Amino acid sequence: MLKKEQIIEELKKVVDPELGLDVYTLGLIYEIKIKGKKVDIKMTLTSPMCPYGPQIIEEIKSRVGSINKEIEVQPILVFDPPWKISDEIRSILGI
Repeated sequence: MLKKEQIIEELKKVVDPELGLDVYTLGLIYEIKIKGKKVDIKMTLTSPMCPYGPQIIEEIKSRVGSINKEIEVQPILVFDPPWKISDEIRSILGI
């Protein structure tokens, strides 16, 4: 049985190339829903014009899909609410 913790561990391997931190730690993942063999991942990007958006989405599909070849990974891209950098991430990035 697929577990949310397994998905999170794979998401932590997907690094935003501009910021050098993983998408989960950055807070880009809003929700993870497991429905049988389907995984919906509600997520955002650092900006709607993120040049790495397609690359990040494909890597999420690949990494999470690697848990079990039978699952279907569906990233759902949203921009509401817009991503806001947390104080913790600001500190990590030194900004």
